[in-house]
Amino acid sequence: IEAEANSLQAEDVVKLDLELALTAQMVRHVDYTNEYIDAVEAQIDLQTIRAAGLRVVIDPMYGVGRATLETILTEARCRVTTIRGRHDPLFGGHSPAPDLKALGLLINTMREGRYNLGMAMDGDADRIAIVDEQGRFVPVNQVLLLLYYYLRGHRGERGGVVRNLATTHLLDRLAAHFGETAYETPVGFKHIVAAMQAHNALLGGESSGGLTIRGHILGKDGIFAAALFVEMLAVTGRTVSQLLEEIHGLVGRLYTLEVNVQTTSEMKLLLPRRLAETEVTAIGPHPVRHVSHLDGTKFLLDNDNWLLLRFSGTEPLLRIFAEADTPEKAQELVDWAKGLLPGEESEKV
Repeated sequence: IEAEANSLQAEDVVKLDLELALTAQMVRHVDYTNEYIDAVEAQIDLQTIRAAGLRVVIDPMYGVGRATLETILTEARCRVTTIRGRHDPLFGGHSPAPDLKALGLLINTMREGRYNLGMAMDGDADRIAIVDEQGRFVPVNQVLLLLYYYLRGHRGERGGVVRNLATTHLLDRLAAHFGETAYETPVGFKHIVAAMQAHNALLGGESSGGLTIRGHILGKDGIFAAALFVEMLAVTGRTVSQLLEEIHGLVGRLYTLEVNVQTTSEMKLLLPRRLAETEVTAIGPHPVRHVSHLDGTKFLLDNDNWLLLRFSGTEPLLRIFAEADTPEKAQELVDWAKGLLPGEESEKV
C-alpha cells in the first residue's frame, strides 16, 4: 500500500464525495477497537495486574484514549478513576499536550486520593505522561528509564535501546549496565523505528513522550505504554519513586533543561553560519569532546553531559537542550547557547 501510494502523481488521484464512496461500497467504516485491545492485552500480564489491586487515575485530556485504556485497565481489575474523559474536539479549550503545565488537575487528584499511579495521554493517545504515587510529575526521560529497566531487568528481555539525540544519556548508562547498546537518531519517530528494526532494539523513545517496544506496532502508542507501566508496578510490587531510586543507584543522576526561543529569519541564517565557522573547544570551563551535526548541533562534554541546538521542524522555534551533572551546570550550558543568539527572549520549559 505504501509503495503504491508513493508512486501516485497528483493527477492520478481521484476524489469522491465520502457519502458517494460509501454508497458505492468503495469505502467502508471498520471498527478495530476490539482487535486493538486484544493485541495490547496479549502483551500485558493481566493476571499479575488483577492480583495487585492497583488504584489508577487516567486523564485522556478529552481525547480518543479513554475508551480503550479504561477497558484494558478495568479488565485488569484496576480501580480506575477517569478525569477529563468526555470526548471534546476542542479539548476543553486547551492544547492536549501531556506536559507539566497541562496536568494540574491530574496532579491534584493524585494528591487528594490514595492512588498508585496517574497517567495522561495527548489528544490522539500516542504519548503519555506519568504522575507518581506522591502526586509528582515524572519527566518522560525518567519514564523511558523506568520501562527499559523493567523490560530488561525484570522481564529479562534482551536488546538495546534507541533514543533521539534530545533524550537523556542515562539510557546509555542503563543499557551499558545490562551489557547492551544505546543508539542515537535524529528527531522524528520514523528514525527511532528504523534504528529499532536495524538493531533489533528492545525499546525506542523520545523525550517528547512517544515510545514503543519490540513486537508492538512501529509507531508511538500511549495506551500500550500506559498498560505496560501498570504491569511494571504490579510485577515489581514497588512504587514509581522506589523504582527510580533503584535506577539512579545504578546509573547516577543527570539533570535536563529545555528552552525554546522564537526564531527570526536573521537567526535561522546567522546561527548555523556562526556554528559552522566557530571551532568550539570548551563551553566555559567545560571541555568539548566532540561536536555532532546529526540533527542541529550537539556538543558532547565529559560524563555524558551535552548541549543541543536545533531548529524545530514543526514550529518557528529554536530548541536548546542541555543535560548535566547539576541543574546549575545545565543552566550554564543553556545560557552559553543563548549568548550565541541575536535575541534573548525565550520560554523555559
